Amino acid sequence: MLTGRLSALMFMQFFVWGAWNVTLGLVMQTVGIGNLIGNAFSVGPIASIVGSFLLGMAAARYVSPRMLMVILHLVGGVILFVLPSFVTPAAGGTFVWLLLGYMILYMPTVGLANTIALKSFGDRTDNFPFVRAFGTLGWITAGLIVGWAGLSASPQIFRVAAVVSVALGLYSFTLPNVASDAPRDESVIRQVFCVEAFGLLKQRSFLIFMTCATLISIPLAMYYAYASPYVGATGIANVGGTLAIGQMSELVFMFSMPWLYRRFGVKPLLLVGMIAWALRYALFAIGDGGSSLWAVYLGVALHGVCYDFFFVAGAIYTGTVATPKGVNAQAQGMLTLFTYGVGMLLGSQIGAMLYAQLPAVPTIADWQQMWWYPAIAAAVIALLFQFTFRDDTRREVAA
Repeated sequence: MLTGRLSALMFMQFFVWGAWNVTLGLVMQTVGIGNLIGNAFSVGPIASIVGSFLLGMAAARYVSPRMLMVILHLVGGVILFVLPSFVTPAAGGTFVWLLLGYMILYMPTVGLANTIALKSFGDRTDNFPFVRAFGTLGWITAGLIVGWAGLSASPQIFRVAAVVSVALGLYSFTLPNVASDAPRDESVIRQVFCVEAFGLLKQRSFLIFMTCATLISIPLAMYYAYASPYVGATGIANVGGTLAIGQMSELVFMFSMPWLYRRFGVKPLLLVGMIAWALRYALFAIGDGGSSLWAVYLGVALHGVCYDFFFVAGAIYTGTVATPKGVNAQAQGMLTLFTYGVGMLLGSQIGAMLYAQLPAVPTIADWQQMWWYPAIAAAVIALLFQFTFRDDTRREVAA
């Protein structure tokens, strides 16, 4: 029963995001505001930083994660309903600001959903990947619906997300009422800035993990922002459905995560995830609409390894480090802040600069040249992680 309730939570949580995020770049290029793609994909990272502090970490001390989910998704759903009216050349700037407001509400819910699931399972954290798999299924379903309905290049993708956001806000009333992080006897300033959560960075292994997680999110941002226009440029018509292949591959690896985590520990999983990012971008750099179209599909299909082996394993590892300190919700918020926040903000801006060097209508050759930059960056970060990170939690368990 608990597993089913949490699975429904994850399904809707990622359906909301997947309905619009995957093809937003294509939508903006289609309506004539492609020059704002970098800004649009920067608001999520900015929102992660602001939202993680105000709503995901600080507020989690005083309001239960369940009630935060209710409030944030209901208000966010209203904003999603009105967004399509502003996806025009005349109102493009206003659209970006409204998207920022929405993302400030949405991004903290990613960490909150993880917190509710992990706290509900207690010591049975190996059940988390199974539940999280339904988030992937939600993302896949959203992409298939958008593609099937012919909305891949339409602003109406936001209204598809709005319906599910409101439904999730109402459903959140039924979620397990896990406790907020207990406030300590400390100053308000220390509580607001979540000093205890940041204190986890004193652990060398966790600091290296968080540093590499931030760095790998820089090339990651380029996939979310520019994969859809790139895939469209190869001549593939159903962009939303094609990119959903990546989430389908997530399911394959997601269900194997509990066994893999117990068998190998966190380091091999994180390392494989980083290497997969480098390989994916290299495949995009050689993929075209002709004889190398297979490289495009294979690059998309690698998303399961890229995401599961790094972000899902990283969430479990963060929970393992944070739980003894009683700051799980804050630590998950901090992970969101550094990855979806700092890392992807840098990646969105760097990606925007690279995209600005391309012609108004990029050719396949132009796209191929651009993808080599994140491919090389991901490979360098993987090497840095390999030679600096040690999994202290695994050694403690072994002892």
